[in-house]
Amino acid sequence: MGEAFDGIVDRFVFASREFERRLRTVRGGQWVGPTPCTEWNVRQLVNHMVRGNLNYVLLVNGGGREEFLRMREVDAMGDDPVSAYVASVRESREAFAAPGVLDQVVDYPMGQASGRQALAVRTADTVIHTWDLARAIGAEDLLDTDLIAWIDGHLEEIYAGLSEMPASVDTSHRYFAVPESANAGAETRQDRLLRLMGRNPDRSGDGIASARADRQLLSDRHRLQDVTHGAERLREIRQGG
Repeated sequence: MGEAFDGIVDRFVFASREFERRLRTVRGGQWVGPTPCTEWNVRQLVNHMVRGNLNYVLLVNGGGREEFLRMREVDAMGDDPVSAYVASVRESREAFAAPGVLDQVVDYPMGQASGRQALAVRTADTVIHTWDLARAIGAEDLLDTDLIAWIDGHLEEIYAGLSEMPASVDTSHRYFAVPESANAGAETRQDRLLRLMGRNPDRSGDGIASARADRQLLSDRHRLQDVTHGAERLREIRQGG
């Protein structure tokens, strides 16, 4: 493997500390607020991070993709999200730092991968979700430039051979957001990467809430259509009877 995976355990720990730094600033009323990941509020996003770290430990301990996906949204934070997150990072670091684990093949949801590649994907995910959290709570959303450069410079290597490439329009996007259109104006490297990873750095907090509202409205319309169709079908059956 190339330099994309050099020092990956330390890189994961550093990226996790960047997330933790924003996490410690979440205020009580913000836990139910919207995030750029429109299907999650702040608490759900943080739980995704805690549970995700624990699921990676599960993989290196012999767990498989079915269990990984089944446990993906199970609550792992309890009453102390910060402590739960810190503990999950520690468990992940210890698991991947164990002898032989980085060379071990794990049954990753997107395909068979070495431990080092799986941890690289996790690290990239942590960096992007750090921006999600920061933007959601109004914290500093300027990400570490070395982490941005690492992802941007090694994107294809990080996801090589897996069933999904987040920056590709041809993938199913089961696990990643669809890439955003590029901005015609001059952009930073961070903004270009965020767009590739399906984020809109131009969208304000109000825009996040609006996007979530639009998604909820569409879902409500679909449910209403299902209910209406069901009522019409029931009426047809009764009239036919």
